[in-house]
Amino acid sequence: MALSTMIHTHLPPALSGGGMNRISAVYAHQGVASNTKLNRGARRLAESLTTLLNLNIEPLCSRKNFQYSNWDSFDDEKHNTPTTSPKEMIADKWRELHGSSDWEKLLDPLHPWLRREIVKYGEFAQATYDAFDFDSFSEYCGSCRYNRNKLFEKLGLSKNGYKVTKYIYAMSAIEMPQWLERSRLMDTWSKDSNWMGYVAVSDDEETRRIGRRDIVVAWRGTVAPSEWYEDFQRNLEPIGIGDAKVEHGFLSIYTSKNEFTRYNKSSASEQVMKEVTKLVQFYKGQGEEVSLTITGHSLGGALALLNAYEAAVNFPGLAISVVSFGAPRVGNSAFRAELDDLGVKTLRVVVKQDLVPRMPGIVFNESLQRFDDITGTLEWVYTHVGAELKLDVSSSPYLKGGFNPLGFHSLETYLHLVDGYLSAESAFRSGARRDVTLVNKACDMLVDELRIPQCWYQLANKGLVCNEHGRWVKPRREPEDIPSPTGEQAHDLSLRIERQESYKMLYAS
Repeated sequence: MALSTMIHTHLPPALSGGGMNRISAVYAHQGVASNTKLNRGARRLAESLTTLLNLNIEPLCSRKNFQYSNWDSFDDEKHNTPTTSPKEMIADKWRELHGSSDWEKLLDPLHPWLRREIVKYGEFAQATYDAFDFDSFSEYCGSCRYNRNKLFEKLGLSKNGYKVTKYIYAMSAIEMPQWLERSRLMDTWSKDSNWMGYVAVSDDEETRRIGRRDIVVAWRGTVAPSEWYEDFQRNLEPIGIGDAKVEHGFLSIYTSKNEFTRYNKSSASEQVMKEVTKLVQFYKGQGEEVSLTITGHSLGGALALLNAYEAAVNFPGLAISVVSFGAPRVGNSAFRAELDDLGVKTLRVVVKQDLVPRMPGIVFNESLQRFDDITGTLEWVYTHVGAELKLDVSSSPYLKGGFNPLGFHSLETYLHLVDGYLSAESAFRSGARRDVTLVNKACDMLVDELRIPQCWYQLANKGLVCNEHGRWVKPRREPEDIPSPTGEQAHDLSLRIERQESYKMLYAS
């Protein structure tokens, strides 16, 4: 959907027809404000709507930082340095870093200890993309390519000092925009569910460093364009017992289940809460301090808020924080108020040029709350939650200009910008160590001078291997990497292997 079309669909009916463009619509609002006898409050409302309708994408401003003139020397500088800094002992400051004071005085300038923690949780969210099987010709499309005991080892995340304890699967009971990845094959691991994330817990060494036993829930998101969220406009439904309402599509993914499915006899909500309950009870029973940190990108950030809400209701007094990246709005102002009352701390990392954090409610959002004395509290208005760390693509000398919605929304772009962020007024951090090459994993955001190919992250030979006969074939998954095989599935797998071995013997003869 073109941006002009997207804006057009959000104009009031009287302004969206008859060939009226965005500029004339704004002038129409101004004319109403100046030519009609409005009271002061209504005039302010009209002026606010005028501002809200001015939705042109902010241009990439001139870069206020260093520029490389010799990119060959950049290669020498960066390729021979480690990608991370030494870990600091943060045990004495863990509550502040976990948001006990809403990250006051820690975001601008960004505290280096907090930067490391944000990147750590962002990498946990990125793992849900890197390990996901997107191959529609695979019978395991929509699952994780590795079992939980190998996930961090395969992705190079063992250094963070966490162990995965549980995988989470999700489905949706309502018709939604395309989010479920399905195999084109008839014989597939699941026709209803997708791998949606995991639960992990810090090991003893990391626990000593960070000052508590940290339970992490990482939710997978979507890299779909912003119009994916366009359908989530006026579909708020109640959650809890108060006036809180949340977007019904997000809630459906979080709570849907079906007893006739293999992986969602219990909902994602039930799966994650059962595992978190077990871990909280175990470690608290050992006399340890425990925290729950929930992270996710895009759709995953929305699911993280729903998860935090449920966890806070069930575990009063537990330190619960959400660290989200490029997340959309999830609920109304009452939902935000309930999260605040429950003590949930939320840090939203957003990129100025990314459209998704403006969804849903690109026009009717928390900006209208200044007019509550006129309109009353509007239950259907979407509202963001928590503290915000706002990043800017133009701050990095390594990123291209132009309009690139996919690149702006990419989680690797977010992590690159976090790694280089010092403050709102500072240049990109010269000591940033995270590998710049990662930005182009699934997009084309890096300047051409770096000579990094776009969308380079893929399996070797797109997953094909050359067998002993010199033929290129899709390899079989290792039995332990098949998603949670039941006895029946394991039996089917063994029969399939025997059948393939028979074919091989027949072919050889």
